[in-house]
Amino acid sequence: MDITIHTTVLPHLDPEASLAFYRDVLGFEVRSDVGQGPMRWITVGPVNQPETCILLAPPAADPGITEGERRTITEMMAKGTYGWIMLATKDLDGTFEKVQAGDSEVVQEPTEQPWGTRDCAFRDPAGNMVRIQELRGA
Repeated sequence: MDITIHTTVLPHLDPEASLAFYRDVLGFEVRSDVGQGPMRWITVGPVNQPETCILLAPPAADPGITEGERRTITEMMAKGTYGWIMLATKDLDGTFEKVQAGDSEVVQEPTEQPWGTRDCAFRDPAGNMVRIQELRGA
């Protein structure tokens, strides 16, 4: 089989704030922006990886979600436990400085982890955990 990762989904509460984080702070390009107001589906991704996308989507737009599930999603997002993603860079310190300067909520400064990786963590405007791991070697 030849399977690749194409798109992963993260929820957003404020499309403009999410755009500012992913486009302006992380430097991702906007691939599509569909909808209006808070009901926008925005696809972003690294400029040098056109085949890999993050879909920023309204968290409770699915008509199959119950009101109780909507409340649970909202509560989990507020705590930062609903969505998360792991990114990677060769320059962790430089990336950390840029993201921190973008007024993002720092969860963890660059740290050598006991399992052998070095990474840092932020929350995006919707509360999603964004971990950035340092690429080493090759």
